[in-house]
Formats: sequence, C-alpha cells, structure tokens
Amino acid sequence: MSNIPETGRTPRVKIRVIVIQVLVFSLLLTLGGRLWYLQIRNGQQYTQEADNNHVQQVVQPAVRGSIVDDRGVPLADNETRLVVSASRTELLKQPDDGKAVLTRLAGVLGIKPQDAVDKVRLCDAKTPKPCWNGSPYQPIPITDKATTQQALQIMERREDFPGITAEPTAVRSYPGPVGVNAAQVLGYLGPVTDKEVAASEKTDNPLLRSDSVGRAGLESQYDQQLRGKSGVTRYEVDNLGRVIGKAGATPAQAGSNLVTSIDSRVQAVTEKELAEAEKNLRKQYDSVTGENYKADSGAAVVMDVHTGRVIAMASNPTYDPNVWTGGISSAQYTNLTNKKSNYPLLNRATQGESAPGSTFKVISTSAAVNAGYNPDGGYPCTSSMTVGGRVFKNFEGENFGAISLAKALEVSCDTVFYNVAYDQWKKDGGINAKHPKDWFFKTAHQFGLGKKTGIDLPNEVSGRVPDRQWKQAYWDANKAAWCKDGKKGGSYVQQIEFENCKDGYQIRPGDSLNYAIGQGDTLLTPVQEAVMYSAIANGGTMYQPSIGKAVVSADGKKVTPIAPKVSGHLPDSKKTISYINKALQGVVTSGTAAWQFGGWPQNKITLHAKTGTAEVAGKQTTAWLATYTKDYAVIMTISQGGTGSGGAGPAVRKIYEAMYGIGADGSIDPKAGILPKPVSALPKIQSDGSIDAPELKPYKAPKKKEPVDPSAPADPNASEQPAEPADTGGGTQQVAAGPLATLTRRD
Repeated sequence: MSNIPETGRTPRVKIRVIVIQVLVFSLLLTLGGRLWYLQIRNGQQYTQEADNNHVQQVVQPAVRGSIVDDRGVPLADNETRLVVSASRTELLKQPDDGKAVLTRLAGVLGIKPQDAVDKVRLCDAKTPKPCWNGSPYQPIPITDKATTQQALQIMERREDFPGITAEPTAVRSYPGPVGVNAAQVLGYLGPVTDKEVAASEKTDNPLLRSDSVGRAGLESQYDQQLRGKSGVTRYEVDNLGRVIGKAGATPAQAGSNLVTSIDSRVQAVTEKELAEAEKNLRKQYDSVTGENYKADSGAAVVMDVHTGRVIAMASNPTYDPNVWTGGISSAQYTNLTNKKSNYPLLNRATQGESAPGSTFKVISTSAAVNAGYNPDGGYPCTSSMTVGGRVFKNFEGENFGAISLAKALEVSCDTVFYNVAYDQWKKDGGINAKHPKDWFFKTAHQFGLGKKTGIDLPNEVSGRVPDRQWKQAYWDANKAAWCKDGKKGGSYVQQIEFENCKDGYQIRPGDSLNYAIGQGDTLLTPVQEAVMYSAIANGGTMYQPSIGKAVVSADGKKVTPIAPKVSGHLPDSKKTISYINKALQGVVTSGTAAWQFGGWPQNKITLHAKTGTAEVAGKQTTAWLATYTKDYAVIMTISQGGTGSGGAGPAVRKIYEAMYGIGADGSIDPKAGILPKPVSALPKIQSDGSIDAPELKPYKAPKKKEPVDPSAPADPNASEQPAEPADTGGGTQQVAAGPLATLTRRD
C-alpha cells in the first residue's frame, strides 16, 4: 500500500489555491472596471485631452480699457512702447539653450546677462522671481523700455538674435494730466496667481497665466470691465514641441473704458494743497510738545453733496503709480511697504482711521436734540468740569457762560457737550444701566458710522463706534492681559489697565464725556465724514460714495451709467438740520474757523465748517476740518498737524477758491473757477468708441495777500469774546478779519 496521496492536495493546499483564484479574479475584475471607466465612461474626455496634447496656445493680451476723468481726460491709459521679447521655443533649439543669444541681447539692452536668462525661465514652486508664469509658447518680455536704436540693432542683425523680437506693444501708463497723481485711487496692475487662474476657470472670462489684473484702487474694483478678453491662437506641435501648423484663433476683445467723477484739475489742486499744508506745518512750532509739527500724513476728500460722487481724493504720503509698469524692483516695493516711508500704498481717505475730535459734535448735537434737550437752552460753557474726581477741561480753558448748542458748535465748547452727555448717561442708568436709550451711540450709527460706506474702492475700513456691544467684546478679548499687567499704583498705562480689568466692559462717565467730543475710542475715516457732512448740506440724505460714473464699451455702443445710491437718511427733522446748518455758518463767520476765512464772500457762496483737534496718546494732535457749500463738501485731516483750522484751514480755502474762481479781494469769477458747478453729463463719445478729451491747463491761483501766520502770538488787546460779523445791509458779506482771528483758532 502506497503512502503517497492520490492527488497530492491536502485541505491546506486547496485553501491556498482558492485564495489565489479569488485574488486573480479580483485583479481581472478591477482591471476590467478601470478599462470600462477610461474607455467608455470617460472615454470622450480622455480622447479630447489626448487630441489636445499636440495643440498649444499663444495668447494675445487684450487692450485694457482706459480710466478717464469727468471730462474724458485719461488718468490711466495705454502707451505704445518698444517691447523686446524672446521665443523660448526658438531659444531651446540652440545648442546652449539660447544662453549666447541672451548674453548678446543683454549687451545691447545694457542689462546683466543673468537677468535676461532669469526672465525666460519658467516659474514653479522652487524658482524665484524673476521668471515667466505664462505659456512657454508665448513670447516672453525681456524689457518694455527699449530705445529705437536698440530695437534697430536687434532687428537688423537677426542672424545674431534668433527668436528675439522688438515690436511696439501697448503698456499700462498713468499720464498724470495737469500734475495729477491719484495713485491710491487708480491702483496698479500685477500678475495673476495660480489660485486666481483656477478660481476663474468657470467664469465667463477666465484668467490666463500671462494676464495682469488690478491689485488696488479702481484698477482692482473695475478689473472685470477694464480687462477685456485675451485672444488665443492655437498651434499644432509635434512630440518635440515644434510647431507644425495652425489650429485656429480667437480674436482679443478690448476692455471697456471707465468714466469717473474725478475732476483732474480739482484733484491736482487738492493734492497740491494737502502736500503744501503738511510742508508748511513742519516749519511751525508746537508749543505743547516743544518741537515742530511732524505732519506725517493726511487725506482730503471733495464730494458732490447731491450725489455722493467723489470729485477729488488725495492721500499723503503718495508715490508714482508708473513704478509698477514693467515690473517693480524689490527695493521699490520695500520702500512702498515699510514703516520708514509711512506706507504710501495706504489710501488714508478710505483706510485711515482716527478720532474725529470736535467734528463729531454735530452728531452729539443731533443726539441731544432727539433726546429732548432744548437746543436754545442755556448750557454752561465753563473752563472745566469735574466728574468722578477727574477734571475735564475745555481745549484752551475758555469760559463763554451760558450758551446754546448752536453757539457751543460755533466756538467748539467741550464742557457744554460734557454736561449734556453726563446728564444723559445718568438718565440711562449710570454705570449699571438696565435699559439705556443710548441716544449718542444710536445717533452715530444713524449717521453711518461704524460701518463701511460702500465706496467703489477695495479694502475700505469701517471705523468704530465704541458702544456697549463693542465695549463688552473688547473687554472679553483683553481682560486677561489687563488683569495680568495692570497695577493700581503703577505707570499711567498700568493704572488704565488696572481699571479696565475691573470694569472695562461698562460705559463709565468718562467714556461718555470723551465720546461726546469725538475722543476716546471713536474712529472714523475722511470718506465717512464726507458722507456725513454732505448729508447735512443736502437736507438729510446720505449717499453711497462713488467714483465710477459710467462704463463705456470699447466701440462706444454700450454705455452703462453708475447711478448714485441712497444709503440712508439722517435721524433729524428739517428744523434740526437747519439749526445745525446755521451754527456751522457761525463757525466760519465768528467761530473757530473765522480767522482763516477773512474776506470770504459768505452772502454769495455760503460756507459751513466744523473744526476738530483730536488728541492722540504719544503723538501730536490730529487736525480735522469739515466744510461744505451748497455744492461740495471738502474734508481734510492731517496727522500730527495741530488744530483743524490752523492745520487744514488755508489749504481747504484754496481748494474752494480754485473751484469757484474766488479772487484775492473776495470777488467771484465763475469763468476763472475750475469747477463752479458739479459736472453731471458724461464726456462726448466719438463714433469709433474713443472718448473726446479736452486739453487742460494747470490751474494758477491769483496772487493774494499772505495768510495769517498760525504760529503768530495772540493780540493781548483783543477781546476775549469772538465778535459777531457786521451786517453789511446788502451786497457781498465778507467774513470779518482782525485781532479775533488769533483768539478763535482753537477747535
């Protein structure tokens, strides 16, 4: 009998065979499923991708639309430059990948050979800039600053420069008519990122890697309209990347043009006067700090009070917007973004927040009237008042006796508003208020503060109303640090932290007093203040500020107006608005701004104003001046610029004089004015789509007497009480000028 099994298969062997069979079957099933997925389920997609492997695209950039002012004068345009480009495909055909050609080219252009080589390398995660992030089949720009002589050298010696071209190309430029800068308003262009390209793939105008897009200002806000659509030419290539034929083309579509409400000449004057005001302040002595004013930054806004359209917007420090054209160097970029240069890229009209000082008192007046306080009641304007063991003083210790709220606005009496705010704080329940009315906080929100205005510029900030909700959130975020660092008998900062640790979430009496005069934690922007004072000027309507006026297609056949939008209404009756209007006239004729407006033709061009001087810890005071006529609101603020009337008064006056054509003697010549009335119509559009632009000449101010020196000492023989203007009995009433000027220049 044999010991060998008949089949040699034990149960263990059988199990192994079954497992192997299952695995083989699973692999075959998986392979079959994958083949079905690739060939049947997604067969069409992969067939298209395979077909496209031998097709490459070359992009023809669209001509970007122009940005023009209210009369059609270009602010951002395209200029033809000689651009030297290299074909990477042709260079790679050279034995050395084109290094010799690029070295010769660098010698002609006067640049370093390595710089030329770097510009044609393709960008990836490991390649530093400069590099090319567009299609490798696209001509790669080496420079857009070639001279005619350099271009001729290249084109006449084609055998030495295979793959190199020199041809006229449209390049973005900012011509700066009549000296306009407007860098922060216009913005600039920058190359797209891979993330932006991916995000745009499903839109009706997808980005290409070679595109440039708006990175700030109007260039960014209206990028979709300005950019147009790039053209694409498709070429068939072999497996080595060599072109063997043309597969089709889509023509480029030029971008639309943007008509703005900016007036070039008013913009130029506003920029000039803001810069001159800062320059002059840096020559003046600040008796508080014992050194000259630093006047390190500022902003100004000119707005049409009936539409909210911005006529001019200036921000300082500024920069040349053309620095971005053709690529910005690392040194230039560092200069635009560091602390030493004080961040010129920042648009301080929409992104600069600061305490408004006494310009906030129009809100406090509105709040007081709506809370039931008699506007004509006799409110004590004492030199100081004491609350909670602390003394709150008038700015310069004035004492005008019992006065109305209108007079308190006119002479900017702090203690009147202190008293009203403190009284209302007690009515609301004091430190442990249960159901407060919060008239002062509510009114600020109704005036549009604490939120963005919605202006058509990117990255606007919202400012701040330090109401009860904000106080609680701020305390929650900082309580731990305050309780850790605060000390009862420590430094001033430590004492503040000690107090905030205990009850920083509460509205304390000092908070209410400071808030009523625009100090404390309140912050707003110049454009918010422009909206606010424009609403007072037009009877109570707040408009969403805008710069874009219309979008015009490249062929001129489609014009899309950008209509003014109402954003809200002031919480005041016509009677209250009229009351505030009259008080703000008094600021010009006999109040805190009178010393800067001597000889002003008040009967013909009624001017209203409110001065403000905001104290900032560790810095000199911030100057604010808010003004308006029946047509325009002009707001100016200067950081570390002293008082509102002293810092901004002369500059604001010159802006109005330029717009209305006011002479040195107070006479008015509308023909000499650069914008006596706002421009409502659009510029003329030609049949070919081009916008008719008049030739502008820079504004020249008439010669006039030197303004009062704000650093001059006061006349000791002058009256302590500001004099009321004399009634001329008809004709042109002019604001009085005289010794009172040096006594009423505070805010």
